[in-house]
Amino acid sequence: MDFLKSAVASAISKGPPFPYTFGDRVDVDNSVWSLYNGTKREDGSNCSIFSFEINDSTRSRLPLAKNALRKLRTLRHPGVVKIIDSAETDSYIYIATERVTPLSWHVRREALNTETIKWGLHSTAITLKFINEEAASIHGNIRASSIYTAESGEWKLAGFEVLSSMKDDDPVIYKFGGLLPDSGRYASPEVVKGGWDALRNQPIHAADSWNFGTLVYEVFNAGAFTNSEQLAQAKKVPPNMVTSYKRLIQQNPKTRLSVAHFLEQGSRSRAFFDTPLIHVAQFVENMGVKNQDEREEFLRGLEETGDQFPEDFFKAKILPELLKSVEFGGGGPKVFSVVLKIGEKLSDEEWESNITPCIVRLFAVPDRATRVFLLDNLPKMIDHLSNRVVNDKIFPEMLTGFSDVAPIVREQTVKAVLVVVPKLSDRNVNGDLLKYLAKTQNDEQPGIRTNTTICLGKIARNLGPNTRQKVLTAAFTRALRDPFVHARNAALLALAATADVFDESDCAVRLLPAITPSLVDKEKLVRAQANKTLDVFLQRIKTLTANYPDTAIPSPTAADPGAAAAPRMGTVQTDESSWAGWAISNFTKKLSTASGEIERAASPSGLGNEPRSASAPITAAAVHPRPGLSIEARTASVSTLHRKALSPTTPAPPNFLGDEDNEDNDPDAWGDLDEETFFDAEDSSSSTAKPKPTTTTSSRSFDEWGEPDIAFMGNKSKNPLPKGLTKKPTTTSTTATAPRIGVGNAFSNGKGNIAAARKPLNKTTGMKPMVAGTKPAPAPVAKKAEAKKADAWDDDADGWGDGWDI
Repeated sequence: MDFLKSAVASAISKGPPFPYTFGDRVDVDNSVWSLYNGTKREDGSNCSIFSFEINDSTRSRLPLAKNALRKLRTLRHPGVVKIIDSAETDSYIYIATERVTPLSWHVRREALNTETIKWGLHSTAITLKFINEEAASIHGNIRASSIYTAESGEWKLAGFEVLSSMKDDDPVIYKFGGLLPDSGRYASPEVVKGGWDALRNQPIHAADSWNFGTLVYEVFNAGAFTNSEQLAQAKKVPPNMVTSYKRLIQQNPKTRLSVAHFLEQGSRSRAFFDTPLIHVAQFVENMGVKNQDEREEFLRGLEETGDQFPEDFFKAKILPELLKSVEFGGGGPKVFSVVLKIGEKLSDEEWESNITPCIVRLFAVPDRATRVFLLDNLPKMIDHLSNRVVNDKIFPEMLTGFSDVAPIVREQTVKAVLVVVPKLSDRNVNGDLLKYLAKTQNDEQPGIRTNTTICLGKIARNLGPNTRQKVLTAAFTRALRDPFVHARNAALLALAATADVFDESDCAVRLLPAITPSLVDKEKLVRAQANKTLDVFLQRIKTLTANYPDTAIPSPTAADPGAAAAPRMGTVQTDESSWAGWAISNFTKKLSTASGEIERAASPSGLGNEPRSASAPITAAAVHPRPGLSIEARTASVSTLHRKALSPTTPAPPNFLGDEDNEDNDPDAWGDLDEETFFDAEDSSSSTAKPKPTTTTSSRSFDEWGEPDIAFMGNKSKNPLPKGLTKKPTTTSTTATAPRIGVGNAFSNGKGNIAAARKPLNKTTGMKPMVAGTKPAPAPVAKKAEAKKADAWDDDADGWGDGWDI
C-alpha cells in the first residue's frame, strides 16, 4: 500500500498539478481502474479517485481507460457517477468523482434488503434506458463491478470502458470488448458465438438486456454467478419479477425484453417496482413542483415507511430536499418533523454540516409559525447544536420572541429558555435573559406570568451567585401577590424548590413575611402549598442556625473572673419555669450582691431631715439621685425590673401608667438600659407569680410599690426638712407621720401640683394604697422668696414625663 501511494505521488509530481489528495485504496473486482478515497485540497471535501497507471502490463487496456474518461465527461445523467475533475498524462489517468463505494461490497455481504435492491435496479434501468434509447449507445459492461453506491445510497452507473455510440464510425465495443476483465462470463450468447462484431446486426438493447438480467441474478443471490446456466434458476429473485427477468435472459436476442420494457412492466400498479421507497425517491426529486396536498400525502407515507429505507438515502437524498422545502418551499412544521426524525440517525458532524445551517437561517425568518415550531422542537435539536451557535446565532434571535405581540410566541419563548439555558454563557444568562424575563413576569397574560415564575425556579442554579438571591427574592415575592391563583401557587412551588439557594437572613427577614399572607389565601390550593413551603423554609432556617452560639454577648468571666457568680442581665437561664423568669432572676441576683445600709450624703441645708407637706412641690434635690448613694443602690432604687420583682401580685391602679408627671417617670433616671431586655422584663408581669427574692438591704427602705420609703427614712434619721417644706400643724391634721410622695402615692395634675395623696401605709400590715377622697389641706402661706422658689419649681415640673411614651 505504501509503495502504491509513493508511486502515485511520484507520478503526480511529474505531471500537471492534481488538486486532490489520495487516501486509502478501495478494492474493486473486475475493473481496469484502481480506486482510492480522496479529498479535495481546497476545501477538504470527500471524493473518489479512479487511477489508471500506464505501464507495460496495462498499456493494452489504455484504450478502455481513455474511452471511459471521454464518456464520463460527455455523458451526464443523475444515474451516472458524477465526474469532478480529471488529469491525463503519458504515465497515468486520474478521474476525481463524487465519493462512491463499489456495489459488489454490499452484494457479497448481503447488506441490501429486497426493497433497496429493487430501488437500485429501478434507478439503473432508468439510466440504461437513457443510454440505449436517448444516447443510442451500447454500454456493454453491465455488472455489479460497474455499479457504485453514492453517499446517498443511490446506485450510480460507471464502467464506460466499452460504451459505444452506434453512430460512431468505429465503435469501441466491437474492437476492444474482449479486453474487459472476465468478459466471457458476462457475454451474451450471440457474442459468445459470433464475437463482439455480432452485435452489429442486433438491436441496440440486446447485449445490455442480457447483462441486466445477469445483474438481477447477482444482486439477489449474493453475487453467486459463475456461468449462464445458473441464470435459468431464479432462486431469490422476487416471484413477481421472475417472469420479466426470464424474458431478459432469452437466448434469442430478437425476443429478448429490452430494459425499457422491463422498467415499464415493473412500474405498473402492484408490480415489482411499485414500492414505497421508489415512490419516495421519485417524489423527492420533484418536491419543489408539488402542491400542498401532494406534499402532505407524501409525508404521511414517509413517516409510515421511513424505517424501511436506507439510512444513507435519507441522509444524502431526502434530507437535503426536505430542508429546501422547509426553507424555501413552504414545507412547514410537518416537513420539519420528518427532518428531525431523519436527523436522529445523523452523527454530530453530519448534523452540523447539513441541518444546523438551515436551523440558523430559519430562526432569522420573521414568520411566527416557523418560529413556534422551531421553539417546540428545540429539545430535539439542542444536543446537536454547539454552545457557540446557540450563544451567537440562535439566542439573539430568540430574544425577539419575548417582545412579540403574539402571546403564543412569547409563551413558547419562555418555555424554550429551559432548553437553551445550559448552553448559554453567564453573560447571556445574567444579562439579557433576566432582563426579558422581568418583562414577561409583568405580562398581561396570566399564563405567561405563571410560566415565567416556573422558568425562574428551574433556572435558579444557572444564575450567578451574586444575582441569584436578589433576583429570585424579588421575582417570587412579586408573584406571591399576583391576582392569578396559579401564578401564586407557582411562586410557592418555586420557593420550595429553590429554598437551598437562600441564606438564613433572606429566609427569615424577606421570604417568610412574604409567604405567610398566603396561609390565609382565598384559594385552598394556595393555602395548602403555602403550608408546605412554610415548613420547608422553617426547616431551612433551623438547619442553618443549628450551629449558632447560644448568645452573642461575651462571657463576663472573660473580663472579670471573679464576676462569674453574678450572671449578666440578658443571659438566658433555662432552669426558670416561665419565659420571663430569667430576667427577674438575674436582676435579683445582682441586687443580692449589694450589702450594708444606704448612706445619705451630708447636706448643708439639711434637706433630708426637714419634713414637708404632701401638697408641697418636690425640690430639685429630691428629683436627682443623691451623690452619696452608690451606683448600685441608685440603679436598684429606681429600676422598673426591681419594682416588678418586689411588687405584690395585686395589680396596680388603673391610672398608674398615666402618671406622666411623676418624678420616677423621668427617662434619665433609668440609666442605660438595653431596649430588648427592657421589654422582656416588662412582659414578665404576665407570667405566674414567683416568690420574692430576698436581698441584703432593708426591706422597709422601699414600699410595696418599689418606691423609696421617704417617710420611714425620715423618721429613722430624724433630720429636719429644709425651710419652707415644713408643714405647719392644722386643726384637721393628725400627729401621724407626714405622708410621702412617690409613684402610687400622689398624682400630678400636669402643672406640677399634686392633686391627691394616698394615706400612709401601715408599717406593720402593709395596707394597700388608696387615693384620698377628700381635698387636701391648703398649703400654708410662705414668704415671698419661698413663693418665688416654688413658682420656679412649678415651671420646671411642667416638663416631667416628656421622655415617656405610654
